[in-house]
Amino acid sequence: EVRLVESGGGLVQDGGSLRLSCAASGFSFSSYAMSWYRRAPGKERELVARITSAGGSTSVADSVKGRFTISRDNAKNTVYLQMNSLSPEDTAVYYCKAPFGGWGQGTQVTVSS
Repeated sequence: EVRLVESGGGLVQDGGSLRLSCAASGFSFSSYAMSWYRRAPGKERELVARITSAGGSTSVADSVKGRFTISRDNAKNTVYLQMNSLSPEDTAVYYCKAPFGGWGQGTQVTVSS
């Protein structure tokens, strides 16, 4: 069974930074691309960043380009999202996602102005 546990969220001031982590289990983590999504209040869930299985290629949404970086450690079955220069518009619940299986509980990120 795919299990995804996100952590690292919290309350941060405008311009601050956070590093999110997602611990994965129940599948061959190193064989699959992983993604981060977010859902802001009153909005649809949106794709934020994606990383290939070996980490050699990444992509991020235009809204976070230059501020967010996705990475992974296949030895630890963990994917990360480094978020810098945060703004209130980044306030959302952040989720990691494998190409299959369900969603984890997410981690709340709140950016105060």
